Amino acid sequence: MSRRDSLARGAPPAETGTLHARSAAEEVTAGPEPGRVVRFGRAARPGTDLRVGPDDRGVSRRHGELAYRHRRWWLRNTGQQPFRLPRDELLHPRAEPAPLAAGYTPLFVRGFGYREHLVELYVSDGARGNRRAAERWPLAADERLLLVVLGQRYLRHESAPRPLRRRQALEQLRVLRPYTDWESPGIEHRIAALTARLIHRGGSYGRPCECAPPLHGLLEGLVGSATLVPPDLALLDGDLPEGRRDTAADGHDG
Repeated sequence: MSRRDSLARGAPPAETGTLHARSAAEEVTAGPEPGRVVRFGRAARPGTDLRVGPDDRGVSRRHGELAYRHRRWWLRNTGQQPFRLPRDELLHPRAEPAPLAAGYTPLFVRGFGYREHLVELYVSDGARGNRRAAERWPLAADERLLLVVLGQRYLRHESAPRPLRRRQALEQLRVLRPYTDWESPGIEHRIAALTARLIHRGGSYGRPCECAPPLHGLLEGLVGSATLVPPDLALLDGDLPEGRRDTAADGHDG
């Protein structure tokens, strides 16, 4: 499964109420059948339907489940660590099940130490359609890595996110891509050049605005259009191939 695949960009056409769930390695689809349960955790099949964090013993063998009842999906924590939902909402072990909204929900499963494992959830809603029509923008590999580092709080769907401080970003970039000279040109120059290119192509992200700093607007726009998606956080593990150019978005850089 490609890291560029993301349910943030929509799900294949399906019956209203169909659940799509995706981890880093697996995906599962479940129809809206009363009593249907989708279990996820560190254990392999048949212990779970979706494997999450198989190499992380901080993830429980059965960490959570999604059950369909009363015409909607309900999320329950059956593990030892809390789940993190958008806007920093936590679902603790033994807490009451939480209803899952239609559309896209990123779920972060806590593991050992500071590790988190992304589980993408999407509940089909036929009235709204399953495929996002927002325009996405092509990014070079270095640009995507820079934006993911700066915008990791946005991709984690934190409450009131702000860009990572430039000094912190530079330190992390040096670790992730030590053979790239991130200071010639510097971060500000790279962001300015990227913003100018997007504006030239018709994007409004990063335009000067009294309501928010330009970088905040740029990151919100790129996440909102699904140009940047939560699975891009995998780049922070340092596995980005050198010189790779992203081809997930339509078009080519010129």
